[in-house]
Amino acid sequence: MTTPFGVSSPTLKDFNTQGPHAICEVSHVNVPRTMLINPAAPPFDNPDLRRAIILSVDRKAFVDILTESEGRIGGNMMPPPEGVWGMPPEVLQTLPGYGPDDDKRRAEARKIMQKLGYGPDRRLAVKVSTRNFPGWRDFPVIMIDHLKEIGINGELDLVDTALWYPKVERKDYKVGAVPMESGVDDPDQMYYENYVCGAARNCTGYCDPELDKLVNQQSTEANPEKRKEIVWQIERKLAADVARPILFYARGATCRQPWVKGFTQMENSHFNSWRMEDVWLDK
Repeated sequence: MTTPFGVSSPTLKDFNTQGPHAICEVSHVNVPRTMLINPAAPPFDNPDLRRAIILSVDRKAFVDILTESEGRIGGNMMPPPEGVWGMPPEVLQTLPGYGPDDDKRRAEARKIMQKLGYGPDRRLAVKVSTRNFPGWRDFPVIMIDHLKEIGINGELDLVDTALWYPKVERKDYKVGAVPMESGVDDPDQMYYENYVCGAARNCTGYCDPELDKLVNQQSTEANPEKRKEIVWQIERKLAADVARPILFYARGATCRQPWVKGFTQMENSHFNSWRMEDVWLDK
């Protein structure tokens, strides 16, 4: 049996050819691919530069290239229909950096770069760091290609797993690329783990007391629709602050032999499929 969601869309056809008897279940994965921009590392401490960077991103390109157009574009909360709290496309497109007109966004980004003193004769060079691991290496390559469109020359910096997590903990990077491994589709899990001040997996050190208030407010709201309104308010703020830009959601398959029984594939939880408490072998 493969790791849950471990077979990517581009490799699924080859997998089925090599293992025609395998049972493969395809699901959207609650693990958004994200961009890290260190707000404490000059010149990226300038919010205008961070805004220009996110305006350069073509999210649809990630989905088309890496998931054969089967992935999804979303915010921090997993997009519907699998996600309960995520924004539908028509709302998502109103967030900063999510507009559908790539040329318009990149033109705005170039104007910002010019005001900051960058241009064809003075391009900004930066290393784009990521863990040297199969599921992590592909999307920063596309990210680097997008940065070139606004005058930023990115160089891929592959870091061994043993060194990656201490590097991020030290904030020893300027721009990075990392999946956000969400346990469940719930705002508490997402925001308290990744965005409130001092959170355990707050990779960029983002801290805003106003956001923390909103996170606490949604957590204590009993009405699901009212809670969703607060969640969407949080999504808008995180996008405007370029806290940790969400690039796309992948789609993956979990494949197993026919004699593996009792396995339940999760739709919006990445890790709960790994428990295997009900799995048995019919052989």
